Amino acid sequence: MSDTPFGFGLPPEEPENGDEGKKKGNQGGQGGPNPFGFPGMGLPGGAGGADNPFAAMFGSMNPNDLGAAFQQLGQMLSYEGGPVNWDMAKDIARQTVAQGTADGVKDASVGGAGKSAVEEAVRLADHWLDGVTSLPSGATTAVAWSRAEWVEATLPVWKELVDPVAERVGAAMGSVLPEEMQAMAGPLLGMMRSMGGAMFGQQIGQAVGTLAGEVVGSTDIGLPLGPAGKAALLPLNIEAFGKDLSVPAEEVRLYLALREAAHARLFAHVPWLRSHLFGAVEGYARGIKVDTSKLEDVVGQLDPSNPEQLQEALQGGMFQPQDTPEQKAALARLETALALVEGWVDAVVHEAAKPRLASADAMRETMRRRRASGGPAEQTFATLVGLELRPRRLRDASRLWASLTDARGVDGRDGLWEHPDMLPTASDLDDPDGFVHREQLDFSEIDKMLGEAAQKREQGTQGEQGGQGPEGEAGSDGSDGEGETKK
Repeated sequence: MSDTPFGFGLPPEEPENGDEGKKKGNQGGQGGPNPFGFPGMGLPGGAGGADNPFAAMFGSMNPNDLGAAFQQLGQMLSYEGGPVNWDMAKDIARQTVAQGTADGVKDASVGGAGKSAVEEAVRLADHWLDGVTSLPSGATTAVAWSRAEWVEATLPVWKELVDPVAERVGAAMGSVLPEEMQAMAGPLLGMMRSMGGAMFGQQIGQAVGTLAGEVVGSTDIGLPLGPAGKAALLPLNIEAFGKDLSVPAEEVRLYLALREAAHARLFAHVPWLRSHLFGAVEGYARGIKVDTSKLEDVVGQLDPSNPEQLQEALQGGMFQPQDTPEQKAALARLETALALVEGWVDAVVHEAAKPRLASADAMRETMRRRRASGGPAEQTFATLVGLELRPRRLRDASRLWASLTDARGVDGRDGLWEHPDMLPTASDLDDPDGFVHREQLDFSEIDKMLGEAAQKREQGTQGEQGGQGPEGEAGSDGSDGEGETKK
């Protein structure tokens, strides 16, 4: 689990392929710690030339750009929306995409040939999956996205994931001042909220924009980021992904289409799964506690003529969220659920690909190593919501699903997705064989018993409405329950 979700405490490390603009922003903030960890937002008084909070924004800027910069600043301060300025996040993500990746590859619209190749790959992948899972196809359409289209399509889900965490952190920050001081500092707090929303937006925009240059589909983090019913692949990124694999391009595309289509089946036909995962994120947000003891001490001794006092306190990392039992429990549920999702996809895809693709083993290991090395998707998710999916859990989950297939068959394996209480737990991942060979509950007998009980209740209700006594005889007045006397 990441200790600094949203970069609170210490500034997060920049991706190795960070763009030039981000490097410039970091140079402006070096020497003076950034209390929020957001790139390009150095504090006043820091070394490296950052002698005002917006040095990174205005530094090395030619006069013709100053107007645009002040316009952006005005938008930041006038923002009155939620905890994250999503308009700014979207703009920064699009700008990051437009700059291209570190290898110099620029984004481009997908042509007709690329779209056809993706559609054919997803169609064939779905056909292969029909033989290895009882879950029907979950993709009504197959789409080929550019990086910019991926940003547009996934931002609504990022909003759903990130807002609960940002809301809780923002509320904790605003509650540390005494009530009387909050009333006096109303305008200042409003400006802080606006700046906070902008800083959240900047970090998320940069993270999502960088991620758009790496992802190969809409399910790289194990969550459905795209619209329901769409299996999406990014041909430009798939080409870069397979560049050094010594695997034919069509096999790379097919293997990734299998993973995308398998995710689509799971989320389309396990209706509780999405809310279960996103609910765990919200549970994590509710458990956030911000260590405000340093700030409270400073507020009690605050000298209005010495603003550097508050600055020094901010630099001390007072806003680093603290672990709580609720937070740990929510993250444990989320980690286990994500491991089960990824493990099921890994097992099912391998079963479908092994007899058909010569590169199946190599592709499987490549995807696993991508996770193990902390790939861009995992790093971004850890930064935004404080979660890291442990590779060990993924391998254990994959082995468990494969063992279930051998022991109970495809229907028995996939039937566990009917209810969250039927799924393996974290302790079951430690002992896959124990779970696989555990005596199974006969749910058919339970259903039969419940059905018979419901039928008896229904018959009893009908008997009461008909005036029947406890022994099933006619009423004492000789009537048949319809108001007529029996003859």
